[in-house]
Amino acid sequence: MTEASSSSGFRDFGPAIDEFARRQSAAWIAYRRERHCSPEAGGEERETSHSVCERLKSSGIPAFIPPRGVGVVGDVLLNGATPETPAVAVRADIDALRMPDRKTVSYASIMPGLAHACGHDVHTTIVLGLAQTLCHLRQTSDTVLPCARIRLLFQPAEETCDGARWMIEDGYLNGVRSIIGVHVEPNLRVGQIGVRYGVFTAQVDEVFIHVRGRGGHTARPHATTDPVHAAAMLVCQLYQILPRSVDVRDASVLSFGQLEAGSASNVIPDEVRLAGTLRTIGTETRTELIRRIRECAAHMAAVTGNEITVDLRHPLGSVVNAVAETKAWHVAAADVVGDDGVVVLDRPSMGGEDFAMYMQCCSGSQIRLGCAASQPWPHLHSPVFDIDEDAIGIGIRVMTRTALMLATKVPAHDMNG
Repeated sequence: MTEASSSSGFRDFGPAIDEFARRQSAAWIAYRRERHCSPEAGGEERETSHSVCERLKSSGIPAFIPPRGVGVVGDVLLNGATPETPAVAVRADIDALRMPDRKTVSYASIMPGLAHACGHDVHTTIVLGLAQTLCHLRQTSDTVLPCARIRLLFQPAEETCDGARWMIEDGYLNGVRSIIGVHVEPNLRVGQIGVRYGVFTAQVDEVFIHVRGRGGHTARPHATTDPVHAAAMLVCQLYQILPRSVDVRDASVLSFGQLEAGSASNVIPDEVRLAGTLRTIGTETRTELIRRIRECAAHMAAVTGNEITVDLRHPLGSVVNAVAETKAWHVAAADVVGDDGVVVLDRPSMGGEDFAMYMQCCSGSQIRLGCAASQPWPHLHSPVFDIDEDAIGIGIRVMTRTALMLATKVPAHDMNG
């Protein structure tokens, strides 16, 4: 593996990283389970934040909870680095989903209506484990560590797309020159790492449609404008028309996840509310589909006699993986799982990630961490989602190597694959 052999800076620490991970594996799994059974929704992660902060401090890492009361920020200072040293940031999202946990395991959620069904408990454990590993190297390594500041960002509210913005607005990306993040991936087996150069995730817009008209008795729909019928026809029309409005080679998807209408089976309501997401790859595709959504809504309003408004909120850009950070991930992953374990992903995910906001401040890259024990495996946001816990140690070993490689400023030509 020629590219890894030239990156001697992080390879010098590989055996020590792996040995520490082996010894800490049970503790890390136990911590992940502790977090898994105590999920907290976005913006409410106070107990999670306190737990992470106390564990960092007990490892000798200066850390604090921001004034908002959620999230944790810390710095690992290596070999003479100071708080002013340009930093490599590692990010973990810490929030859970508002949904039930239906697994029958000892560490299932004890919080009604909340579940770690997107792996953020795993991400939290991985960045905590990275911090503990770096502290161990700082205390025990015979090899000279780079002069580096590793900024730890335990970010709240990823699912609501608020947390990254808060971190940026509050100044915690100041002085950061590079950022990396990891996300579990149930479509990959444990021991596989998914990397992608360039566009990694979709752009996402939340779409809210409000249909208002004249309701009435369900026995006399002719005396109403039937907003339910109008909303149903609009959804069907959008599902049919949008895929044929742009080049079929340009990925896009509109899906509605909420429909609110009425309170009685025999009353046609005066209004219907729809909420969903539009996901696109490419600015031109996004612009055209937004235009078509508004056009279809106006047409449906005209033919049904209802008032229909379209509101798009919380636009989120794509994660675009930078070359240098992605090559560092690639090399580090190959050192841990072997060349055969590194999967170069051939297309972006249609999921959204507020990690994209950090790329307004610095370059960065995300990877997918295989977490499935077999295939098929429950998908993200499934009420029975879980992981093969061997993925935790793999994630820590790969992320620690990547952070050290970026901290030593390995030239891009030394990381060519």
